[in-house]
Amino acid sequence: MALTFTFDPAVTPELRDGILDLWADVSNAGGAVGFVPPVTPEAIRPELVKHFAAMAEGRTRLLVGHDEQGKVAATAFLTLNTHRLMTHWLWLYTVMVHPRHQGKGYGRDLLAAAEDAARGLDGIEAIRLTCRGGLGLERFYGSCGYKEVGRIPGAIRVAPGDDRDDVIMLLPLG
Repeated sequence: MALTFTFDPAVTPELRDGILDLWADVSNAGGAVGFVPPVTPEAIRPELVKHFAAMAEGRTRLLVGHDEQGKVAATAFLTLNTHRLMTHWLWLYTVMVHPRHQGKGYGRDLLAAAEDAARGLDGIEAIRLTCRGGLGLERFYGSCGYKEVGRIPGAIRVAPGDDRDDVIMLLPLG
């Protein structure tokens, strides 16, 4: 079964809680989405509120994938640039697929849905994202058409003595 994607869904308490649970489950499984295990949905809530505030201001758009049971199984936030010289590309943040769905191709489906969503936005010519080095994520994104365009060594401190590269990836839409 494939995920069902919705761009700009209504934010309901069920959706909010589903995203919080997804984010905690992905983080606790070792996913590189801004937290390190162990983490609870309550610890993640302030970050999600920041995304929702940006959505309310029209700066961020949400893409969510639901599984066949209707549970939140994947997300990505598409964030527009506010700098007048950079409005032709957007950021892709908090790209997540639930660990129970790993290996099913849903990550590729999520990135394809994000690309489709970005192509539907006026004036967007590229998608930019960053990923944590050391996990093979840059190879995955590369296999989906993204190109590594920069790397900052040791920019992400996962734990004392465990610094990772911040890898910058770009997908031109032209």
